[in-house]
Amino acid sequence: MNRKNHWEDVYKDKSPLDVSWYQSEPVLSLQFIHNTQIDHDAAIIDVGGGASVLVDHLCKQGYSNIAVLDISAKALSCVKDRLGDRADYIEWYDEDVTCFKPAHQFALWHDRAVFHFLTDKTDRRNYVDVLKRALMPNGHLIIAAFAIGGPTKCSGLDIVQYDAEKLKAELGEDFELVEEANEKHVTPSKTEQQFSYFRFRLRFS
Repeated sequence: MNRKNHWEDVYKDKSPLDVSWYQSEPVLSLQFIHNTQIDHDAAIIDVGGGASVLVDHLCKQGYSNIAVLDISAKALSCVKDRLGDRADYIEWYDEDVTCFKPAHQFALWHDRAVFHFLTDKTDRRNYVDVLKRALMPNGHLIIAAFAIGGPTKCSGLDIVQYDAEKLKAELGEDFELVEEANEKHVTPSKTEQQFSYFRFRLRFS
């Protein structure tokens, strides 16, 4: 399967408001970001941001150094159109995160529902390698993934479910778990999905 083609097709055939992962307000993501207490001009990247409204909320709350990465150019185009002139102040990356070469480091890496799609061990290893290069020393990592007992597929693809221990095993000892929370996400079609959110801190540079 070509990952990019798959996600371009998803956003070609559906409105961003109709995809199963759509949230009108990313409550837990924003809560975890606030809990990091990073400065409002600190560099933040939303990995797999797609057509998410997280960037809208961050802009409204005064965060001024934001990047959004997604494998789908169509998804990013939707967000740019929605943001209008504000899009000029965002960094945009149309890339596969497992191959991403960041031009600079970030204080915070946010990923809601990307990592759980990486069913191949090599892809997960590449993701973690990119993550370590992208984060500043003592940088923050927020990952949300399908919880144990949650969905086993999404958008026609297999996923990997995570709890804290399983995720820590993937990330390695350089990451310290700071907090976690569960969320019952209700999709636009009114299906319930169990998510787990995790906030880590990179111990070393």
